[in-house]
Amino acid sequence: MNNSLRNIRNLKSLFFGRLPGQLIIQYSNRCNADCPQCGMRRSENIKRYKLDKNYVKKLIESAAEKGVKSLSFTGGEPLLFLDDIVELTHHATRAGIPYIRTGTNGFFFRESHRPDFTDRIQAIAEKLAATDLYTFWISLDSAVAADHEQMRGMTGMVEGLEKALPIFHSYGIYPAVNLGINRATGGKGKQPYLAHMSSEQFEESFQSAFSSFYSFVHSLGFTMVNACYPMSSAASQSQGINATLYGAASSNSLVTFSRPEKALIFKALFETIPKFRGKLRIFSPRCSLYSLIRKFNDNKTALFPCRGGTDFFFVECEKGKIYPCGYRDDHQADLPNLIQRFGDIVDCDLCEWECFRDPSDLLGPFADIFSHPRQLFGKILHEPRFFSLLLEDLRYYKACHFFNGRQPPEHKSMAGFARD
Repeated sequence: MNNSLRNIRNLKSLFFGRLPGQLIIQYSNRCNADCPQCGMRRSENIKRYKLDKNYVKKLIESAAEKGVKSLSFTGGEPLLFLDDIVELTHHATRAGIPYIRTGTNGFFFRESHRPDFTDRIQAIAEKLAATDLYTFWISLDSAVAADHEQMRGMTGMVEGLEKALPIFHSYGIYPAVNLGINRATGGKGKQPYLAHMSSEQFEESFQSAFSSFYSFVHSLGFTMVNACYPMSSAASQSQGINATLYGAASSNSLVTFSRPEKALIFKALFETIPKFRGKLRIFSPRCSLYSLIRKFNDNKTALFPCRGGTDFFFVECEKGKIYPCGYRDDHQADLPNLIQRFGDIVDCDLCEWECFRDPSDLLGPFADIFSHPRQLFGKILHEPRFFSLLLEDLRYYKACHFFNGRQPPEHKSMAGFARD
């Protein structure tokens, strides 16, 4: 089946007012890194779990039958269980799920001076390349290598990463770098706090940080980038929300931002992305960032509600329970059938996590064509800027081969989207 036909088939759910189903499976919360911005770091005193592999296989089969098209294996550190993830990826492909993702904190890039380093990386790349894995991400937190390694407790990781990327490319895998936005994105010595500077200075600081980060990862050899939006806020701490279902959240000041700070961070990312769209495939959609800026500047609700619990779901690693997302703790007994009509969507606005927020903004309008056409027309009239950005994002996504991590970038197609 060619790509066009496959994409049409995968969008069948839109005719029912649904989005192509997405499932995130937290395979384990075990980790070997010290990230201060994560509640699953190895020094954290929490119980550690791993799902039963056979249970996950049955869950994958059920998900595929009910219309899930995108599957992510996360952690903890997923590649502590590399062989399991490879086996489950094969299983998901056989079940009919076309878009499968997983990633790593990059622990195996350390000690690149050892004579067996190339052989080790080749063995990992070969295993992943034998699957139909669509996206493979590698986490990187700072534009300064030493700062990233100090935060993660992984000396020598970036040097090994730079050596490893050409090996992955030779196997037809083009990893995406995954940035968890934090105050040290531009370096630990440049941490911005709005309490200590003007709004203009704070925004400029983050624009500089994002520019430095994009330049840095491009110099390492990355071709694709994603950003994880801040998982914590000052307000959420006071409400007790910081104890989220998914443990990758923290009250550390490195990742804790006030509402005004978030507005400025999203604006800084919004303004920086166009400058690098000709060099890097940057997944973060500007239409979604625009929606978040509206939220934090003007207290406006999202134009398109998050589809967590409607079309997108999260499975935790302790008992394998199904939840609407990694934030809400109202679990459900089973996955619904995603190829049928659904009623009103819960208008949840508790978080800004990009995993569900971005695809809700990108594809929500297309589901509304069939389910709420009058409402969609009203939204277009009242927020034309959002829809202009959406169309530009989709054109750019096409130029990026929809972020297929098994294909190299086509810089000629991407060049028209670069803006100084």
